[in-house]
Amino acid sequence: MAAFTSINDPSVYFNTVLYTGTGSSQSITGVGFAPDLVWAKQRNGTNAHMVADTVRGADNKINPNQNYANDTNAVSLTAFGADGFTGGGNTEMNGSSLTYAAWNWIAGTTSGITGGGITPNGYSINTTTGIGIFEYTGSSSTSNIAHGLGVVPQMIIIKSLTTTNDWTCYHEAMGNDKFLTLNTSGQETTDATTWDSTSPTSTLWYMGDSGDVNNSARDYMAYVFANVKGYSRFGEYIGNADVDGPTIYTGFRPAWVMIKGYDASALSWYLWDSKRLGYNPDNNVLYPNGANAESTTDQIHLLSNGFKFITTDSEINGSGTKYIYAAFAEAPFVNSSGVPVNAR
Repeated sequence: MAAFTSINDPSVYFNTVLYTGTGSSQSITGVGFAPDLVWAKQRNGTNAHMVADTVRGADNKINPNQNYANDTNAVSLTAFGADGFTGGGNTEMNGSSLTYAAWNWIAGTTSGITGGGITPNGYSINTTTGIGIFEYTGSSSTSNIAHGLGVVPQMIIIKSLTTTNDWTCYHEAMGNDKFLTLNTSGQETTDATTWDSTSPTSTLWYMGDSGDVNNSARDYMAYVFANVKGYSRFGEYIGNADVDGPTIYTGFRPAWVMIKGYDASALSWYLWDSKRLGYNPDNNVLYPNGANAESTTDQIHLLSNGFKFITTDSEINGSGTKYIYAAFAEAPFVNSSGVPVNAR
């Protein structure tokens, strides 16, 4: 009988670190690995979200809650390290006495991908954890890119580096003719020119000629994710407008959960992790499409095998509303030896 998961310790591949800024160069450690993707947000104030990755290199940032182009910034994330990263004095990630959360992923493989209509300018992938980080130049015509993951991706997030286009999100639950924007609260948009009405395969993802994802005069970043049993899951749920809200099974105790209502307007993205504050029901929320400080409103329980909502808030649990989610594990529900994880 096959093991439930091959990843007994998800923190080797994804980890959250909390820290206080200094206003000058600071080494942030405790990640547990050399990260290839870092997403940081101030907790106690309204500085923007910030994303950096090893494909673009240190000193380059983009902001999930804004449509700005890539910013080469020598005082933002200034170096990637063996156990974390170095922050400069930029207030988006290291302002004096400001508190932060940073979410970190490892990829690592930077060669070996072949095929596809567009060849990435650079990439880093991990077939064990189903993550791919790609930088590419668009073609302005229907095309595709080889992702190298060996399985079908469930979520793709793309941002133009050279223009002020929105962050464009594919999610399997919505289908191949719709997208969401990470930096807005807007509902799904139907558009065949974004994903060419073609779902990703185990080798390729597809794009039409939409300027948000595939213009020949623009460079883009793409973050590609696939389900990995016991480690990551990308799915959907339907709200019930009850304090005894829906329970979503993931197959692991979550370390990180992001959700968005997609079939109704003006619903924000929500993001929780298991470190802030770290026990039920006190799981503080941040908003990927907004610069808001974190909220302490109790809305979610992180369970041994998934998560459950405990609110009637329509942005999270509206009656009949459909929501997508992305989640990464703190611990698998059952490890490779058949031992179940404890609840929080």
